[in-house]
Amino acid sequence: MLFRASAETVAVMAHDGSLFFHLTEQFTRAHGHRPGPSEALSWERSIPALAAALNDAGLGGVEVLLEYALPLNSKRADAVLAGVHPATGEPSYVVVELKQWGQATPDEDDPHLCHLDAYAHPVLNPAEQVRRYCEYLVNFNGAVAEHPERVSGVAYLHNATEFGVSGLREIETDDRGQLYTAERRGEFLDHLRARLSDRHPGAHAADELLAGRTVPSRQLMSVAAQEVREREQFVLLDEQQVAYRMVLNAVRRAKRSDHKEVVIVTGGPGTGKSVIALSLLGELYRQGVPALHATGSQSFTRTMRKVAGARKPAVQSLFKYFNSFTTAEKNSLDVLICDEAHRIRETSANRYTRAEHRTGRSQVDELLDTARVPVFLLDEHQVVRPGELGTVAEIRAAAAVKGLDCHVVPLDSQFRCGGSDAYLRWVVRLLGLEPGGPVAWEPDDRMRLLVADGPREMEEFLADRRDHGYGARMSAGYCWRWSPEPRPGEPLPLDVVIGDWARPWNLRGDRSVSGAPPAALWATDPAGFGQVGCVYTAQGFEYDWSGVIIGPDLVWRDDRWVTDRTASKDPVFKRTTPDDDVDRLIRNTYKVLLTRGMVGTVLCSTDPETQRKLRELAGGRREAAAV
Repeated sequence: MLFRASAETVAVMAHDGSLFFHLTEQFTRAHGHRPGPSEALSWERSIPALAAALNDAGLGGVEVLLEYALPLNSKRADAVLAGVHPATGEPSYVVVELKQWGQATPDEDDPHLCHLDAYAHPVLNPAEQVRRYCEYLVNFNGAVAEHPERVSGVAYLHNATEFGVSGLREIETDDRGQLYTAERRGEFLDHLRARLSDRHPGAHAADELLAGRTVPSRQLMSVAAQEVREREQFVLLDEQQVAYRMVLNAVRRAKRSDHKEVVIVTGGPGTGKSVIALSLLGELYRQGVPALHATGSQSFTRTMRKVAGARKPAVQSLFKYFNSFTTAEKNSLDVLICDEAHRIRETSANRYTRAEHRTGRSQVDELLDTARVPVFLLDEHQVVRPGELGTVAEIRAAAAVKGLDCHVVPLDSQFRCGGSDAYLRWVVRLLGLEPGGPVAWEPDDRMRLLVADGPREMEEFLADRRDHGYGARMSAGYCWRWSPEPRPGEPLPLDVVIGDWARPWNLRGDRSVSGAPPAALWATDPAGFGQVGCVYTAQGFEYDWSGVIIGPDLVWRDDRWVTDRTASKDPVFKRTTPDDDVDRLIRNTYKVLLTRGMVGTVLCSTDPETQRKLRELAGGRREAAAV
């Protein structure tokens, strides 16, 4: 929040110019730079319009919270009005989204989106925007979590005519998503009077809201426990249960003695890290302990939201990204569960990060600071991009600087790759991720390993497995150019070309194209078969049969593996990335791809010498597709 005062005071300061000066000063102090022109213009024009409406409605005593920051989120509501409800006498809050728009048209396919001439891409309908702000506030602010009826929302388009924005009313409105224009200013004033009393000042209500703890509501906790924990009964075994209980014990200690502890759970693919994470999330919410789940993977987080929140969209808000906590207050959560923590990056900033959010803090420091018990679940051999720092040593070092106790729980048993420890050992030895060199595969009764003549035979075999009811995907090293996605209706570009065989990469975007699923759903949507997946869409998932194409970035020469960085088309490898880092990351990439299968893996290489070595190591034979 940048500024707080009564509506009467806001109006006076807006008139004499001191409000704009004060907002600019507070913004600069908070973010280290002056506000941009568009933000400054909105303060100069929209806030006076709101203040005038409040005072004309006789609501000069209502407290106005300007640029109110939503909990655990970089988003800010333009204003939150705090007062007393005229009928109930209870605190009442109106979230206000202010727009200077003169006109806007709804999207033809989705009325929740709209188009403006000033923007190249569609934006959210402001009524839907403010509705979501209200729901988020109710879900995460303790002052209103138990009283959701106290929060309402309104979008005020103070420059718009009804004709200019009439299409925006196509969406269903409710008490949290009203929309008013300049032509309906009288109705806007009536709306405010119906929710805010003209006889009581709003200072105490504002105090209560600002003092509200960042805590999900009981309703959300109940839903989360049902959807996340009771939807499937996870049975945790041995060290999984140890890790689970260590976290719960750390939570109890942190509550009892008011101190922080860090828990790191480390294990290879399929050791149950994500099962532990979801079991913890459900149990913590059943106990009423505020917790969130976070990852650094868009595909993984979106899938978690889809699966866990399929029947209850509110549950989706429990699943965040590692870069969601740049502005979070210290210890604002009891527990933050960082799944796939090997994907922690040096910093949360990227090229889209606004300048005011470029704090310079490391991402691991942000995650450690957010919760009393930060939990990290990771596999150090799954670091596949430069700048990913999720290792036990990095987290321990960062915790030590803060003087935090750090507990490490290794997971040994694993449930991927048919539960075959022998196969996982074969993979890490094959790729030189453990000493001793590659060894011949000795078939066990848990996992099958096949070598195909090429991608065509591999695809035919996997198609046959799918006909028998198994799930299957093909993936490859990032050794082929990735074309821009086509327009809807156009075929996907056949980028992965090997001899006379060619297939498209999985999609990169958030929408389905030509029947192919969006990137985040490639591994879980049956329509993902037919596109070649890359490590960024495969990581964190599993399927019955995994086909892996080893490209020219990793070849066997004489008695060792040789990585060829020039053969990689991965844009994350810069000229400044050291050769040793590229070598490690390429090997880790294939380790991820080779450990996605639950029943079996089919291998082939684009390089003849490497293909011969794979045949030798896999037992000198291949199984036909009919097997």
